[in-house]
Amino acid sequence: MTNDIILHAIQILLLGLIIWILGTILWHAKKNHISLKEKFYAGFWIGYVTDLLDTLGIGTFATTTTLFKATKLVEDDRQIPPTLSTAHVIPVLVEALCFVTIVRVDIATLVCMALASFTGAFVGARLTKNWNTRQVQLVLGVLLIIAAFVMVYRMLTNPGENLSLTVRGLKGIWLLVGIVFDFVVGLLMTMGLGNYALELIFFSLMGINPAIALPVMMLDAAMILTASSMAFIKSDRVNWPGTFGIIVGGSLGVLTAAFFLSHLNINNLKILVVFIAIFTGGMLLRSSLIKR
Repeated sequence: MTNDIILHAIQILLLGLIIWILGTILWHAKKNHISLKEKFYAGFWIGYVTDLLDTLGIGTFATTTTLFKATKLVEDDRQIPPTLSTAHVIPVLVEALCFVTIVRVDIATLVCMALASFTGAFVGARLTKNWNTRQVQLVLGVLLIIAAFVMVYRMLTNPGENLSLTVRGLKGIWLLVGIVFDFVVGLLMTMGLGNYALELIFFSLMGINPAIALPVMMLDAAMILTASSMAFIKSDRVNWPGTFGIIVGGSLGVLTAAFFLSHLNINNLKILVVFIAIFTGGMLLRSSLIKR
């Protein structure tokens, strides 16, 4: 009964945040005479594609930035981070709402790991500002690719091995490990590094169905994006043409991907996790080398 109450409280919180942020955007647009219809359809398709991929585990920031460059939707690079956060916060909140409802996850795991990630992000805003981003990307990219090959090795050498479909979270010392892990993930998110591939690989290597990672990682991202997007809106740093289209299209993309994932069997999900880890690791390595 207590778990159900906490779950309903999280669902109400997420729904309330969606309404609050949407209301803030509409009020800000009206107050500052901003047309949310401008470049709506260009933003709609960008949002649909990127948030669909985001729900499948491929982060939105790199893909959206690439499409911003290709379409010249955002020409000032300084406006890209504020626009990314503001455009994707509502779709990410929809992701979190969908998966805390669809996926049965242990409430202690969900709440503790989400709080650890949020705390990591809060601390990381001050702690990581002097870290070498290139070196972190390089190390993280290598670790993700190694972890992916470990998963492939286990799948080939023990094809009958099944990840636990009954375990819904972490217990005891492993929950403590998960909390520390998500605290570090929160630190990395303040450097612009995504959490999805890391969470999926972590739960998979722990022998737990990686679907359990979905509500955890999406709740993490939703809380962090909510805080950053509200600050960006109030400071008027967002490039608004196309942004409302991304919000609408992105929300529909999330629902499309959620339907697909809810019908995906465990073996195909493991293959998807390997692909996401290799893809994300490769992108991190590429970013670290290009910046050199």
